[in-house]
Amino acid sequence: MGKALLLGAGLVARPLVRYLLDKGVKLTIASRTVSKADRLLEGHPGGASRAWTVDDLAGLEQLVAEHDLAISLLPATMHVTVAQACLKHRKHMVTTSYVSPEMRALDKQARDAGVLLMNELGVDPGIDHMSAMRIIHHVQGQGGRVASFRSYCGGLPAPEANDNPWGYKFSWSPMAVLRAGTNNARYLKNGAVVEIEPAKLFWDTHGMEIAGVGRLEAYPNRDSMGYVELYGLQRASTVFRGTLRYPGWSETLRRLGELGLLDNSPRDLSGLGTWPELLADLVGARSTANIRQRVAAHLWIPSDAPTLDKLEWLGLFKDALPAGETVMEKLSTVMQSRMMYAERERDMIVMHHDFVADYGERVERITSSLVDFGIPGGDSSMARTVSLPAAIATRMILDGTITERGVHIPVQPSIYNPILDELATMDIALDEATTQL
Repeated sequence: MGKALLLGAGLVARPLVRYLLDKGVKLTIASRTVSKADRLLEGHPGGASRAWTVDDLAGLEQLVAEHDLAISLLPATMHVTVAQACLKHRKHMVTTSYVSPEMRALDKQARDAGVLLMNELGVDPGIDHMSAMRIIHHVQGQGGRVASFRSYCGGLPAPEANDNPWGYKFSWSPMAVLRAGTNNARYLKNGAVVEIEPAKLFWDTHGMEIAGVGRLEAYPNRDSMGYVELYGLQRASTVFRGTLRYPGWSETLRRLGELGLLDNSPRDLSGLGTWPELLADLVGARSTANIRQRVAAHLWIPSDAPTLDKLEWLGLFKDALPAGETVMEKLSTVMQSRMMYAERERDMIVMHHDFVADYGERVERITSSLVDFGIPGGDSSMARTVSLPAAIATRMILDGTITERGVHIPVQPSIYNPILDELATMDIALDEATTQL
């Protein structure tokens, strides 16, 4: 079946590891913490662990050279480095992350080397692309055009696990969640391009009902305009991709930004030992006395506002500062300590596409929805939906089912159809409904 190298042994890796070993792939996990890799392998004879750190570039080259394909679950900033090692040794690569411009620039080199650099094979991005493109291509194949496309995804606590004031728990990197709250956004609405700067991101929200879940809120997810060409939606008047959260998240993140708690730039924090001291510094207060009221005044909100209850619940009005080089890193640390899933709690992935398809003589609304829950005591939904598409693609590259070369994401039928079909056998599938308009 071939030999695969997994770089990273984090929260989402276990389903991928189990899938590949069960399919007969020889798998090496390279991780800074070998014990984490060993726990994932569970003594399987087809697996091996290696100690490796991201600054060991010579070690990376050796590891890549020894395998047929590298799977990078490292931070996104490392993917191009891994890709360059793969190109040098003519090995394939799989990631679950967005394609960066630097990665995209490797396309010709990858084609010339006969190498596939396959990206965006997670849930969002990943399953969202594949499930949307299957419907888009179907509409176009029937002679229709997609007049409107709206797509949403969110990783959330299952309703019964939604028991903290934030309405959120972390099944992946807290820093990644917070950094996503500082992105700008663009989308197409009724033929006009809407541009949202980072400071306004959480002002642009709307609510929606999801069957089996209830009321959620959505805000724009990055730059939707790139999907006009990528998805072949040049004739659409609306193209929007959004992130889903429980109600109240956007208001809270907006206030965090206004306070400066989403600042990830270097600054001297050495003289600040407690959260009240840091908050006083951020709002320009001379002392930490009545810090909740001072923060409320700075934000122009009542001192009993829900946002302040959330900060108090985190300990930001009394606790010592944790480690971290930036304000955002410190916030991420304290959020991770308070907002993780308890044993046997379920997380939930919600994905929803909404299409308007115009066939000339008729217009249809097509909806496609996934509500997937984690397994109590087992894998989270986030882990399954992020890592299984990557695992399936890895097997299909190794066995020759996927033959493309260059830099790709899964928007071609030859890639998305077999992956979606296999995911459906694992009960990861979107339910579709069509109504006449």
